[in-house]
Amino acid sequence: MSDTAQNRPELDLKTIFPFELDNFQREAIAALDAGKSVVVCAPTGSGKTLIGEYAIHQALSRGRRVFYTTPLKALSNQKLRDFRSQFGDDNVGLLTGDISVNRDAPILVMTTEIFRNMLYGTPIGEVGTSLTGVETVVLDECHYMNDRQRGTVWEESIIYCSSEIQLLALSATVANSEQLTDWINKVHGPTELVYSDFRPVPLQFHFANQKGIFPLLDETGKRANVRLVPPKRSSKK
Repeated sequence: MSDTAQNRPELDLKTIFPFELDNFQREAIAALDAGKSVVVCAPTGSGKTLIGEYAIHQALSRGRRVFYTTPLKALSNQKLRDFRSQFGDDNVGLLTGDISVNRDAPILVMTTEIFRNMLYGTPIGEVGTSLTGVETVVLDECHYMNDRQRGTVWEESIIYCSSEIQLLALSATVANSEQLTDWINKVHGPTELVYSDFRPVPLQFHFANQKGIFPLLDETGKRANVRLVPPKRSSKK
């Protein structure tokens, strides 16, 4: 990236996030402060979005913009509501295939396809007029690169995006995270992988039938719930 870490104002993390951060969050924030692009792989519910929020705070403190991309319109709408409550309605916009709201806002939420389409009209590696003033692009749910039909959207977004723009890729399920990071490092610029396998929100499996929702396993946690075991047929003739 063209900006050096020395040009980035230091933000008070305790003011922005009045709680203790996890180690992987601190590592990712440090990499962003160093001007690197970052790939964050951590389980669902562990707080990856917080890193995206920090990128927004950082950009706003410098009078810059952030594009926050998601794979689904529903998720984009959710992020619009969340960010409006955090940063104010005037600071957040939305751009999808059929909706355009406050598109010049410093925080612009959009589907990844829209971002990719923005880049089509610009030579690879250059910053087009639609990305003027953008400091960071967040690629939420980046594991969609594994999708055969839609993965090219994420690939092309990374390839076409100028190295002057910081990328923050968030994912819970990229199996080859090291290879992905190496590839982004080659086609885009200096990129750091931040990985965590700690799951703060434990998974609990249930099943449903006509009588309700029940735990998948019994009290021991080692056997299937007896409700799943089919009753034995009578041997009487």
